[in-house]
Amino acid sequence: MKNFIFQNPTKLIFGKGQISRLNELIPTDVNLMVTFGGGSVTKNGIYDQVIAALKGRKFIEFWGIEANPQVETLRKAINLGKSENINYLLAVGGGSVLDGTKLIAAGIAMDKDAWDIVLQGYAADQIPYASVLTVPATGSEMNRASVITREETQEKYGWMGTYPKFSILDPEVTYSLSEYQVACGLADAFTHVLEQYLTTPGQSRLMDRWAEGVLLSVKEISPKIKENPCDYDLMADYMLAATLALNDFIRMGVTEDWVTHQIGHELTALHGVTHGHSLAIVMPGTLRVLKEQKHDKLLQYGERIFGITEGNKQERVDKAIEKTEEFYRSLGLTTRLSEENIGEETIEIIRTRFNERSAAFGENGNVTGDVAKEILTSCL
Repeated sequence: MKNFIFQNPTKLIFGKGQISRLNELIPTDVNLMVTFGGGSVTKNGIYDQVIAALKGRKFIEFWGIEANPQVETLRKAINLGKSENINYLLAVGGGSVLDGTKLIAAGIAMDKDAWDIVLQGYAADQIPYASVLTVPATGSEMNRASVITREETQEKYGWMGTYPKFSILDPEVTYSLSEYQVACGLADAFTHVLEQYLTTPGQSRLMDRWAEGVLLSVKEISPKIKENPCDYDLMADYMLAATLALNDFIRMGVTEDWVTHQIGHELTALHGVTHGHSLAIVMPGTLRVLKEQKHDKLLQYGERIFGITEGNKQERVDKAIEKTEEFYRSLGLTTRLSEENIGEETIEIIRTRFNERSAAFGENGNVTGDVAKEILTSCL
């Protein structure tokens, strides 16, 4: 087990009706701006709940943060925040609204262009922010990470800031999500765990079992959610699984991968593929190409998650990869680039981009642009 430092100061407020607690959670002496996405919260009653909870407060609203938040839009929010002396933000939306709000918080606090903050990879300062989560998927409600798109150059990068002060998670807000949104969210959560779990064997029994607990839970609830997407307990498990998948808890002292995410970000930047869907396409390919270095962990994963115990070791590894792709497809997602009309031209662009950046991704730092091309070719 590697040395590590752990800290996650985000307060999680979980359960039905908790949005009503907003007024007591946000300090009374702040200049508040509330950030939103495209407007779905006005149709499902979440906006009304937020406004009712903030009754008596003065605040401004910023709308229009995209599903893949664009720096061009976020600059407008930063300028508005600075002109209005905003010193506290509340994000109401899914992971993209949260990711965008994190950059707004940094942009207001710093005298630096928003894209330069992203390229720097971290924010030296941010004003406080909090969230009301509406789409479980990214874990952004309880982590420091944010991923931002620059539309004019079709680039997408991750960077790190500070943690949310608090996040409200009410499972009832998921009832209005489409089947596709839920599928992408479940795929996102499942893949987040795999990126931290399918790496080096024998590092920590505790981290392995914790990760496997989340994987098994997501696998178990996914078909049940398809049958009853308004079951409170099922959606509570889904919502909490997405948070636990990426709030630093299951990565303590272990190596991490993130190859699938790095490649998936490129598919989103170039073609607008929904983030969780991009992971469902790329992860099986990552496992196919890197199965030798992940061999022992794939054996463990296959047995503990899918009950694969028959056959020789190589057959069991291949079966585990096959079962992973079957799981994504069971959610209703495609798992091949050709199904999304993405071909070799895109693969070559990604290979070139990775090589120009001297990419060395993965737990062993051995995934270059050429290896990424091999992974994507296996996904055709």
